[in-house]
Amino acid sequence: MSQIEMVCLEDLVSKTHPYRRFREYLPKSLMSEYLRGIEQVKGASGYGIERLFLCLLLQFMEDLSDRELERFLRENNAAKWFCGFTLSEKTPDYSLFTHVRSRISANKLSTLFSSMRDQLKNAGLMSEVFTFVDATHLISKANLWQERDKVIAQKMEKLNNETLPKVAVDKQARMGCKGKNKYWYGYKGHVSVDMQSGLINKVAITPANLTDAQGMKHVCPS
Repeated sequence: MSQIEMVCLEDLVSKTHPYRRFREYLPKSLMSEYLRGIEQVKGASGYGIERLFLCLLLQFMEDLSDRELERFLRENNAAKWFCGFTLSEKTPDYSLFTHVRSRISANKLSTLFSSMRDQLKNAGLMSEVFTFVDATHLISKANLWQERDKVIAQKMEKLNNETLPKVAVDKQARMGCKGKNKYWYGYKGHVSVDMQSGLINKVAITPANLTDAQGMKHVCPS
């Protein structure tokens, strides 16, 4: 004999869950201001731009890919609660998140994230007394065979960071090197983390040939 039990999503999320603290300090008025007037993304009918922004915020906090975010929202009750979905409501497909980021724009996302960081600092949840800074390589999804052929055709001496901008489609990517044997073409990601909370404070992307010290100035606490 089957039983039916009424379940409330609010009751499934612990009162001490970290997501509740994040929602408490979200700059709701600023979020509405910056997201106002943004057209709905194709395929996002019924979700609303604010809920989709919360999905992107959750993705940032949990360091998830678009596909991982889709599954996380589908399987995690706290994630559903944080983003404003009901227990049985269908959550977005991974392909939607790229369109949402593009529609909101990088500048508005940066402003919203910075505002939330300021709210957390004012509440004493981030101190920035001790900050951990590190960099990682980001490999560009491109091969350089066509660029090499262009260099040969134009009779340039060799393919390097001086000739690449003249022949490459991506004018900002560069060749980077770590140690004596590790080379890549693309960028560096620089991140600073508040040691008190473990929260990411700032993120910056630079061409791969810039040193960690040169990138550090972009993510040091202000």
